[in-house]
Amino acid sequence: MSSRHLTARAIATGVLFGALLTPCNVYSGLKIGWSFNISIIALLLGAGLWGLLARLRLARPLSCGEGNIAQTASSSSANIISGGLVAPIPALAMLSGDNLPAMQLIAWVFVVSFLGIWVAWYLRDSLLLRSDLPFPTGRATAETLIEIFDEGREAALKLRVLLAGTTIAGTLKWLDGGWLALPRPGLGFTLPAGGAVAGVSGITAKNLTFTLDPSLMLAGFGAIIGLRAGLSLLLGAIVSWGLLGPWGLTAGFIAPGPDDPAASWFAEMIEWLLWPGVSLMVAAALTKFALQTLSAHRQAAIQPGRPPDGATWPRLLGLSVASALVVIAQVTIFDIHWLIAVSAVPIAFLLAMVASRVVGETGIPPIGAIGKVSQLSTGVTSPGDMTSNLIGANVAGGAAGQSADLLNDLKVGQTIGAPPQLQVVAQIFGVLTGSLVGSLVYLSLIPNPSTMLITEEWPAPAVATWKVVAETLSAGLGSIPTSALWAIAIAGTLGGVVSVIEHRRGPKWLPSMPALGLAMVIPASLSLTMFFGSLIGALLTRWRTSLAERFLIAAASGLIAGESLAGVGRALLGILQ
Repeated sequence: MSSRHLTARAIATGVLFGALLTPCNVYSGLKIGWSFNISIIALLLGAGLWGLLARLRLARPLSCGEGNIAQTASSSSANIISGGLVAPIPALAMLSGDNLPAMQLIAWVFVVSFLGIWVAWYLRDSLLLRSDLPFPTGRATAETLIEIFDEGREAALKLRVLLAGTTIAGTLKWLDGGWLALPRPGLGFTLPAGGAVAGVSGITAKNLTFTLDPSLMLAGFGAIIGLRAGLSLLLGAIVSWGLLGPWGLTAGFIAPGPDDPAASWFAEMIEWLLWPGVSLMVAAALTKFALQTLSAHRQAAIQPGRPPDGATWPRLLGLSVASALVVIAQVTIFDIHWLIAVSAVPIAFLLAMVASRVVGETGIPPIGAIGKVSQLSTGVTSPGDMTSNLIGANVAGGAAGQSADLLNDLKVGQTIGAPPQLQVVAQIFGVLTGSLVGSLVYLSLIPNPSTMLITEEWPAPAVATWKVVAETLSAGLGSIPTSALWAIAIAGTLGGVVSVIEHRRGPKWLPSMPALGLAMVIPASLSLTMFFGSLIGALLTRWRTSLAERFLIAAASGLIAGESLAGVGRALLGILQ
């Protein structure tokens, strides 16, 4: 690969496309509560722009290393919404009655995202070098990058497969969001409604979110994460939405939704199911991290040499500076007591580590679920204070989002042999761009959050959830049902025990705890689609090994890129309209 990486034009390209695509994620986040990873999109646009200029003899094309730097800056810019712009910040504005001033908002979004960069840089050893996590988004981006810049007949074939997947998935997504609504059939079963839901005609598969989602992007994720993670998602969906959910509805500690066989009860059921799901993810991730760290220190004692890369002083210094900035910002902007502000940082670090591991195994960042755990933690340290509750959770969500994004980018860099510290620089440029553009776009779209949000025009589902949790916890931890506390204890114990067994005896025949926990906080339909994608990938690998080795990742990457492109395109069209 080319030795050119961190050049002025690579940074400029990343900043340009980051600034253009960041508004799409702000818009879609406020509309549907969903955002898109734009790494592959930015990569294709950047390579296309400089390829066109090269054909016009106005410049040379981007090198592979420069393309990686450009997509790193762009993705961190568009991922800026994890810094709070579509959830805790609008929720706080609704409670307080007004938005933050522009400069304070820009500064705040930057510092919480900046913290995430250094958390990822610190976790690189554990999650990339000592763990063989797939990081599906990073792997798909790396595959796209290699196929664009590689030469030869095999590379050309893989690029055609990737582009074919992009075209198919993009066309299907565009039609699904506009002229053609694809069917999402339920699985056909209906459970009797007894106990606390006796007044409902019946509990259907659609009520429990057991539908078939036609998302080719999710199928692509499934093909990359593998059959073990796919089966774990399926198991988690069955246990949570098929067993715990109906039991909770009947027992009365989960509220039913509207009496409509076609309605999804996700919003009502997730308020209870997120507790065992997040507890499982947190316990598993922290246990794995502790065991890996202990093993690394034992190995270093047996074979002394260079200390672990994550413990070098520049990373610790950067993490310390970023942590101090977050504390200062909480105190000066939101008037939060300094002890509460300080306590938010280690909580954010631990939860960012959890989110990063889940992303490494499944490709989906559980930022919303992570935020709820942080809100619960703040409910312990500062009961009744809704500002501290939302802002402390904002620190955790922002750090988790940018940490997961950078680790995906570092996975790309690891694949092509890029110096990781250069990607950290690119990420900082991207966060600067995203903080400025994203904050100004949010303030322009939502000048009056009290009247504009949680309406038909701006449903803002994430805002509604964070606001409700903050209001609930303002009454104290006693507002959390006893059933949820038992679920937290049992799921946490299970996650820790299974992780210890996996560490000692290997993962064979054991489910992936992060994937199992994730399935409890996302609709069952998403887990089903990813499972089918992993099953198809496994069958191809088993029966058509050579074909799968050559083209499976390229095809899956194309599906991810195509649906992301169409989703961003629709969001951009909405902004223009």
